[in-house]
Amino acid sequence: MLRSLLVFYCLSISIFAKEVIFVGIAGGTGSGKTTLAQQIHQAFPEAILISQDSYYKNHALLSFEERSRINFDHPNSLEFTLLKDHLIDLKNGLPINQPIYNFHLHAREKETIRVEPADIVLVEGILLLAAPEIRDLFDIKIFVDTDEDIRVLRRIDRDIKERSRDFTGVFNCLLK
Repeated sequence: MLRSLLVFYCLSISIFAKEVIFVGIAGGTGSGKTTLAQQIHQAFPEAILISQDSYYKNHALLSFEERSRINFDHPNSLEFTLLKDHLIDLKNGLPINQPIYNFHLHAREKETIRVEPADIVLVEGILLLAAPEIRDLFDIKIFVDTDEDIRVLRRIDRDIKERSRDFTGVFNCLLK
């Protein structure tokens, strides 16, 4: 009798257990990965969308000038450990408090965004596939490959319009 109950319990768990699907979308700066991630999110509105940009390290103790010289395209600029912990929490059905990164100030906000777990987790960012501890969490990996000249033009346009940069600042950042 106990064996029958145990088998029934195991079967019911496997029938009703939900598997969380993690989708990683990577590509160079300006490649279109955010646009692709947003389009997938629109197709699956029950999914959640996480941006790797939210996990830039907090350099609030540095001066604005010092923060503006940081190479945010380098892996050392990201807090991969926190991103990994948050992704594992979401996979385990736990909510997270996602950081908010302010591109105008080059620093994190004090506030966070509470993100509830979902069956589909979309994560986009330039270095997602570069870090094995993050890459290995994804069930589906997408790399958006776009010609470099198009990416540079998109980056200049975006950083001037959306991130309070001037042409010289964007140009110098691209040379790093």
